[in-house]
Amino acid sequence: MAEATDAAITRRRRWVSLAVGAPAWAVITLAALLTPNPDGVGTHRQLGLGACTILSITGYPCPMCGMTTTFTHMAHLDPLSALATQPFGVVLFLGTLSVAILALWEGLSPRGRWDQLLTIVERWDLRIALTLFLGLIGGWLYKVAAMDLWPLGG
Repeated sequence: MAEATDAAITRRRRWVSLAVGAPAWAVITLAALLTPNPDGVGTHRQLGLGACTILSITGYPCPMCGMTTTFTHMAHLDPLSALATQPFGVVLFLGTLSVAILALWEGLSPRGRWDQLLTIVERWDLRIALTLFLGLIGGWLYKVAAMDLWPLGG
């Protein structure tokens, strides 16, 4: 009976790893297949997507402008260009890569690492969310300044 339960838990852990890891690896792989736009924005247009609506209408980047370009630089092992493009994108890429590696590790050798990670996230959820939000705003302000659009409205 205990073996059946252990097998079910192992199977569940592997499915969770696949469900979380596959999208993370897909994002990293896609970034590796793209060519970073030298303008620091617009790399996503290689996927058939339109230009950033906020940037097109206002002339100011949205908080996510430059993220695809940053991921592409990181996937091409060019962290300096990635940092210059969108510093918070580097943080998000490293988070995505960490999740992808953890998913692979847990998928190959299930030990309950997702449960451990969720326990940590639940304990620190508000701080994590606030840190990510402030990172997003900081990255956006950097992008505005890097595009010579600072100060806002000036």
